[in-house]
Amino acid sequence: MSSGQESVFSEYETESSQTSKLLRKFKETPFVPIGMAGFAMVVGYGLYKLKHRGDMKMSLHLIHMRVAAQGFVVGAITCGVLYSMLRDYVVKPKE
Repeated sequence: MSSGQESVFSEYETESSQTSKLLRKFKETPFVPIGMAGFAMVVGYGLYKLKHRGDMKMSLHLIHMRVAAQGFVVGAITCGVLYSMLRDYVVKPKE
């Protein structure tokens, strides 16, 4: 490895760790992890209720769970867009 490549890698590693990058992204767009967590909760709830679905067909149960998961994610994305628009255009940061 040449010294030019080593310096690029060392700058990247010392600039910030993966955890700090992840936390910074969560602060910038807080509704993305909320949407991901909501999706995971809907999927977990759907798997739990799979045993107690009664006489409902499997395909109908899966369609309902898919729609619920997609609805939660779309709602979280919409809230995130509204939040970022509010932050950028209504409550302007002091420069």
